Amino acid sequence: MEKNSKIYVAGHRGMVGSAIVRELQRQGYTNIIVRTHSDLDLTRQCEVEAFFEKEKPEYVFLAAAKVGGIIANNNHLADFMYENMILEMNVIHSAWQNGCKKLEFLGSSCIYPRMAPQPMKEDCLLTSALEPTNEAYALAKISGLKYCEYLNRQYGTDYISVMPTNLYGPNDNYHPEHSHVLPALIRRFHEAKEQGLGTVTCWGDGSPLREFLYVDDLANLCVFLMNNYSGNETVNAGTGKELTIKELTESVAKVVGYKGEILWDKTRPNGTPRKLLDVSKAKSLGWMYKTELEDGIRLAYQDFLNNPHRMER
Repeated sequence: MEKNSKIYVAGHRGMVGSAIVRELQRQGYTNIIVRTHSDLDLTRQCEVEAFFEKEKPEYVFLAAAKVGGIIANNNHLADFMYENMILEMNVIHSAWQNGCKKLEFLGSSCIYPRMAPQPMKEDCLLTSALEPTNEAYALAKISGLKYCEYLNRQYGTDYISVMPTNLYGPNDNYHPEHSHVLPALIRRFHEAKEQGLGTVTCWGDGSPLREFLYVDDLANLCVFLMNNYSGNETVNAGTGKELTIKELTESVAKVVGYKGEILWDKTRPNGTPRKLLDVSKAKSLGWMYKTELEDGIRLAYQDFLNNPHRMER
């Protein structure tokens, strides 16, 4: 990408999209195009086609998605599948129709099988069954990844994909039902501290292993890959490090300053037992993450405190 290349970031108000915009600006890119949902509804094919025909962006970061945690994914399977599939297909197809030089599709590590060998390599995709609680979202993301691959194979496009592990950081979603585990814990422990509660109850038994990547590190990788990678296979984005949910809750409680007791509701689902990405591919390309988890949690908590609308989301 040239510094004045026309770059469209889809989903710029979300956690990932806003981080990509920040990273592009930090690196001196000057021609970044964004649209709010009210200006451009990505689920409406005619609107997307008109936008691409008019603007003709040279590069596209497709970070727009309908996202949520285990409750939202499990309770709104049809919504997650429909909205994600239609918006990604609209954007990718219109990018191809309008001569986009390169597109980067943002997925999720949930695309990999529930019982995939750990750590999960990129080539374990579609080798066995998915995790049932987020199967709809995973299928939508797999479809987007594969559509990019098929366009490359059939039409010679240069469309790539990156699959992040669990993300957190500035502009995260702290909704009590629709958020992912780390922001949900930040909100829960903050409210417990504010209300003087002696106990906080968390879902499951705390045993699942998870990996977390600070969103600004992901954004740095996204720009790096746009400039340095071409290929049909996706690229994993993570740290290569994992910890139990129990250890995570203790770290969040420590950062937030909550000193009460943490209880576990074992009648609630744990989700996938382990999700660690093999990040050797990104390393071999010359990229490494920078932000350690406890430092990142501190930054995320500061963002939570500084966001006046955090309780409304």
